[in-house]
Amino acid sequence: MTEQKIAVIGCGVWGRNIVRNFYNLGVLKVVCDMDEENLAKVKEQYPEVEVTKDFHDIINNPEITSVAVVTPSHTHYKMVHAMLDAGKNVYVEKPISTVAQEAKDLTEVANSKGLVLMVGHLLLYHPAVNRLKMLIEEGALGEVVYAQSDRLNINFFKNDRSVMWDLAPHDVSMMSYVTGKNPVRVISAVGCSSDKNDIMDITHIGIEFEDGMIGQISDSWITPRKHVQLLVRGTKATAILDDTLRENKLVIFDNFNKDITQNVQLDYLEIEPLKLECQHFISCCENGKKARSDGDNGFMVTAILEQAEKVMLGERRKNLDEVNFALSRTKK
Repeated sequence: MTEQKIAVIGCGVWGRNIVRNFYNLGVLKVVCDMDEENLAKVKEQYPEVEVTKDFHDIINNPEITSVAVVTPSHTHYKMVHAMLDAGKNVYVEKPISTVAQEAKDLTEVANSKGLVLMVGHLLLYHPAVNRLKMLIEEGALGEVVYAQSDRLNINFFKNDRSVMWDLAPHDVSMMSYVTGKNPVRVISAVGCSSDKNDIMDITHIGIEFEDGMIGQISDSWITPRKHVQLLVRGTKATAILDDTLRENKLVIFDNFNKDITQNVQLDYLEIEPLKLECQHFISCCENGKKARSDGDNGFMVTAILEQAEKVMLGERRKNLDEVNFALSRTKK
């Protein structure tokens, strides 16, 4: 078992949560960010943690065994590849890439080097999601025929390729995980921009999964009231997981008797899902095991969302590819 010393690259809004968890788990060694204000905040909170603006300092540091990449998605391929080439295990925030071939390449590199590659599909580590998965495996819903995930929120910055790439990786990975079915093809995909540009802030995707199960995913950056809900319908019962509720997050409804419902007790919800995810990464690195949300899982999600984006945008998709290419060049 190898003692882990982890570096985090990117300590913006979400990166700070990653930094906090790895620090509290006693494995954080270095934090890297191009923004001096972000590094100053890290140094103020965690004086003993090293900081740097140059990711090459991490590559060249033999003490660093593993790296968490929490940078914009268009930088993931280059950054993750560099860390794998340097022999570091890698946790990368979702999506692993917006290009399926890149996700496949990174997975192959990690496998060839015997390294851990884990994607930040956070909901695969959520206690309520795992409880629902157990119920489905036990047959509580019968045969699963339909799933619907709605992830609606407000985002004033809209600083990603689209709301789909920001939020739908959670929906696709969670839906596939709890039902045990992989996506087969995109049935329908529509999106629009309330700002009348190419950055879609509302998207709706229809997906066929294995065994004919149908999944519907709706994501939004413009909904003032947060709505985060997963519905899974089986031949016997229907489950609703509402992550915005403090109590009764997971409820099972009988399909044939409206008076029969079950509030599923979740006694372990006080544990932060992100802490569980970070613990899982550390454990995989120490023991050389594949992560629950490994590179193959990341590839599966990226491939289906890439397909959906092609349906949504058609020729307009080239505009986003050119923007991402230009951004990636400025980061060199």
